[in-house]
Amino acid sequence: MTATGRAITGALLGVAIAGAAMPAAAGPADKLREGLFRHRGGEVVGPPLARYVSEEGRVFILDRTQPAPMLKFEDSPEVWVLAPSPAPRGDVIYKNDLGEPVLRATRLGGYTLFTDDRPSGEAVSLAGAAPPLRLLGLSPQALGERMLQASIRSGRAARRPVVFEAEATPASAALIADAATIASLAFLRLAADGGRASLARVGKVQFTEGRKAAAALSNGVLRVVVSPTQGLAGRPSSERLVSVMRGAR
Repeated sequence: MTATGRAITGALLGVAIAGAAMPAAAGPADKLREGLFRHRGGEVVGPPLARYVSEEGRVFILDRTQPAPMLKFEDSPEVWVLAPSPAPRGDVIYKNDLGEPVLRATRLGGYTLFTDDRPSGEAVSLAGAAPPLRLLGLSPQALGERMLQASIRSGRAARRPVVFEAEATPASAALIADAATIASLAFLRLAADGGRASLARVGKVQFTEGRKAAAALSNGVLRVVVSPTQGLAGRPSSERLVSVMRGAR
């Protein structure tokens, strides 16, 4: 099986995210915070890569070492690509690809996390070092296996078969695998949130390459466009896919 010019039926669960861990900082926690959290002209100058924990115990990695900031919760395979925007009092709000706030950084270096359970936000504390969020290369065989897994998981959520197809190249294989994982998460979320009617509208998920990440639903086919040159930022989030399947966007 080749990666170029061949449709791959199946799907994936999980994304290959790895990297070398950031060296642990030395010294007392209060000195670490004082030295790392500073704010200059609306730009967050805290640790560019670290692990955090919220008041409710949600652990996540925030990686600002790349052009697009990224966030990954410890209990989920999805990496959220964030867009920073200025906020009052010199704060910075990081939003997802639907423009919804995910994280707020204050001018003093503190963070507030916004979730479905805590839409008004919850305080976040620095928890230590973290590995960078990256995509690893993927073989055609591994891509096929992962797409098959995602197809099965999505079919279970929809209670009927859901076909996953892709025209993958060596450059897009890892990103398509990740996008398939994201699609399966969207199916699971809809199933858990009473979205059976929305799931019934989708019988196939097709992945193609393009210049910009996008998603659209037509005639029972969810078409997902990925942009390999943008890395993890080059595919839609599960939030966007849920929105598309619900018919909102």
